[in-house]
Amino acid sequence: MPLPSRPSDTTLIVIGAAVLLSLAMGLRQSFGIFMQPLATDLGIAVADFTLAIAIQNLMWGVTQPFAGALVPRIGFRAIMLAGAVLYLTGLTGLSMAGSPGAVLFFAGFCIGPAMGCAGTAITMSVTSRAVPAARRSLFLGIISASGSAGALYAAPIGQWLNTHIDWRAGVTAFAVMACVMIPAAWIAGRIDRRPLPPAAPGTTDAGTAGQALKKALANPAFVVMALAYFVCGMQLIFLTTHLPAYIALCGLDPMLSATALALIGGFNILGSLFFGWAGGRWNKQMLLGMIYISRSFVVAWYFVQVPTPATTMLFASLMGFLWLGVGPLVAGSVAEMFGLRWQAMIQGIAFMSHQFGSFTGAFGGGWLFDLTGNYTLAWQIGVGMGLTAGVIQTAFALGRPPAPTPA
Repeated sequence: MPLPSRPSDTTLIVIGAAVLLSLAMGLRQSFGIFMQPLATDLGIAVADFTLAIAIQNLMWGVTQPFAGALVPRIGFRAIMLAGAVLYLTGLTGLSMAGSPGAVLFFAGFCIGPAMGCAGTAITMSVTSRAVPAARRSLFLGIISASGSAGALYAAPIGQWLNTHIDWRAGVTAFAVMACVMIPAAWIAGRIDRRPLPPAAPGTTDAGTAGQALKKALANPAFVVMALAYFVCGMQLIFLTTHLPAYIALCGLDPMLSATALALIGGFNILGSLFFGWAGGRWNKQMLLGMIYISRSFVVAWYFVQVPTPATTMLFASLMGFLWLGVGPLVAGSVAEMFGLRWQAMIQGIAFMSHQFGSFTGAFGGGWLFDLTGNYTLAWQIGVGMGLTAGVIQTAFALGRPPAPTPA
């Protein structure tokens, strides 16, 4: 029998999920500041480091649906604790890495699955179950906002240690901060005490994992959203991985990259809260399309001109506002269309598409840079694909009524 929940449980669960996602996302969003010093110290190419980040994103995407499918069997707490421990292992190993193989293993094959167990889909599914349906979109926006809040402290700390000591000191500091993920996962795991609400009509709550997956893949709205999510991942991870290097290549102060990443994190808080609120009032799919189109115009504006500190900070602020606002919109759409029981798994399927895009953005950006000596072709491809995805997503959403929210 599940234990009865107390009113304070909801606050504790949401705080635990927010802290867990803040650290998991904030630390990994700041990895780009270590790219050049790590590559120079170990004598490896930029593409070697970006391959590790690409593998990380790919493993994150592949792991997340399986982690979500295991939740009904073993609970959220076990999944999140496994992710926290694996994340700490990856950072500790990366801080001592001495070869490209070690970087690939610890940054890619450890931290990637860790994100699948302690990242967006899991923490948002925890939150969806913890709060009433009427307030779900807003709370998902709060959790999404926490995802980049970690960059507000991680990026400046990492960059300062990177500049004044070395990159290993910065990664070690990240490992120390990651220790907090373990108690956060334990607290968020209190959600396992709560029974799942009764299955609502039209959802997949009463079915098996296979039935839920089949229904999701047969839903045109879900398929369009998942495919557009590929472009989202490609754009964002290209920026988090390569923006610091681009800023340095343009002869600007290296600390500007940390400032830019911190601004992205800060304005993402505002954007996530706004889109979480907006998703409770307007068509979530249409809002997603508008985000993709807006991002593409902002990227084109920034890269078409010679960057300055002022334009870089404005660019980071605008991109930050449009950054993880997709999170509450996608999570809310999945909960509306399919219910809560298999939300983490189905959202993980969509996020797998996002992470294939992330792989393309991280590795493809590095590969094109090594091939051409600049980032021009990379950002042009990103803008073109972003506009295409945004237009298709918006057009499809306008042709379909929004899904009703399950009770």
